[in-house]
Amino acid sequence: MKQFVSLISILLIALSSGVVYAGDVEAGKAKSVTCAACHGGEGISPNGLWPNLAGQKEEYLVQQIKAFRDGARENAQMSPMAANLSDEDIANLAAYYASLGCN
Repeated sequence: MKQFVSLISILLIALSSGVVYAGDVEAGKAKSVTCAACHGGEGISPNGLWPNLAGQKEEYLVQQIKAFRDGARENAQMSPMAANLSDEDIANLAAYYASLGCN
């Protein structure tokens, strides 16, 4: 019974946080074509200067892409790439890269 109550408590906290990441993996894959030039077709970067995205945590990717888009984080390459992404685009991209497994 104690474990059940703990599980319910955890679920209620998670649901009340207001953070929902429900991106569409297939839509993210389609949108990732532009990202592939730097981050690789499967989220593994061909260049040591750019990070691998495959297997990154979905929440982390959402936060970072939004930070580039919204100007909280600036980078000469990423800021313009993220500038026109909608919240839905970002959620989809994050879901796709998170689905690719660990890098």
